[in-house]
Amino acid sequence: MNQRTQQADQSNKPKRIAFVQACWHKEIVDQCRVSFSSEIEQHGFNDGDIDYFEVPGSFEIPLHAMLLAKSGRYAAIVAAGFVVDGGIYRHEFVAETVIGGLMRVQLETEVPVISAVLTPQRFHDHDDHQKFFHEHFLVKGAEAAVACAATIGNLDRLRSSP
Repeated sequence: MNQRTQQADQSNKPKRIAFVQACWHKEIVDQCRVSFSSEIEQHGFNDGDIDYFEVPGSFEIPLHAMLLAKSGRYAAIVAAGFVVDGGIYRHEFVAETVIGGLMRVQLETEVPVISAVLTPQRFHDHDDHQKFFHEHFLVKGAEAAVACAATIGNLDRLRSSP
């Protein structure tokens, strides 16, 4: 039993993390999950503390996140996705809708949602862009893990303050 799990047993606060991943460009978004899993271990969590979920695309992440947040089982939710060009208006609409939905989830449920939903201005399905975003999602996964652990810790301190 790790330190976080012991704390959960003592305080009855959830210490699990939900990781919701879109499968659009899965081979790229998978790198975020891999990097997140590796980095979060450096912050007192282990792979057994994380539940992984897949949804078809980024548009489906906010509903999944809302249901997970309302379950009361999670201290935080991490969302990972890749919203790419499908025409400039569609791209912007989807990105704004997803990010706005994730913000609503955390404000309505008080369960933090860490976003690793990336929305590049332009993406071309050629080797250079594939390689760049493959590596970029590794960076973003580690950053999401750091943000997730820090946010859980900060909220724990805020909630336990008199």
